[in-house]
Amino acid sequence: RAKRLLRFRVDPAELRSEVPAVADGLYALMLQVELPEGETAEALTVRFVSRLVALRELLSHDVEAAYAGDPAAAGYDEIVVAYPAIRALAIHRMAHELYGYGVKLLPRVMSEIAHDRTGIDIHPGARIGRYFFIDHGTGIVIGETAVIGDRVRLYQGVTIGAASLRDASALRGKKRHPTIEDDVTIYAGATILGGDTVIGAGSVIGGSVFLTESVPPGSRVMAEAPRQLIRRPRGESVDEAMQLDWDI
Repeated sequence: RAKRLLRFRVDPAELRSEVPAVADGLYALMLQVELPEGETAEALTVRFVSRLVALRELLSHDVEAAYAGDPAAAGYDEIVVAYPAIRALAIHRMAHELYGYGVKLLPRVMSEIAHDRTGIDIHPGARIGRYFFIDHGTGIVIGETAVIGDRVRLYQGVTIGAASLRDASALRGKKRHPTIEDDVTIYAGATILGGDTVIGAGSVIGGSVFLTESVPPGSRVMAEAPRQLIRRPRGESVDEAMQLDWDI
């Protein structure tokens, strides 16, 4: 029901009629999980419901970004009902709100539901700006302490992750994931790691790039193109430098 309230086009009166059911459901869930000290299920539910209008506005911006960024999109309605990224972002926007209240378990369950259904793995702690667009989406990973600015575009298979240590517990509570500034585009299969890594505003990160260091605003980062080795049919002339040893 909460996802329904965030839908791009729903009659306001219909939205208002859904709010009590959403509040009742969230309150029941809050009673079953550990809450921050000094907080009550009732207070957190009221706080969340008061934020639904703002969350819906954020998701509307995401829908607009998808329409602007995908020439295959026939309209907003198609994006809302058929794009897995919008489903994942609807859940993330709500989960992030609850995570900010200090509620930990419920947002993690929500993010794993989105992951299971869309193939997009966004930790509820990740901070994501306005007009965020994920094209295709399968295999996207965004870590807990990632910070993503406005008008950022990601393609499938992108990882915004943490650099691993032998004693990973040493990183707990620290910023482990990159900062992606405004107007950045990251193409398919790119991996960006580390809490000190900052991708400057307006940069373009090419497909299959592996980055563990910052780049300044306006950068273009591309992986070196691989050398293509081609086997020709027997009898055709071929450049020996292009020949593979096929007897393996």
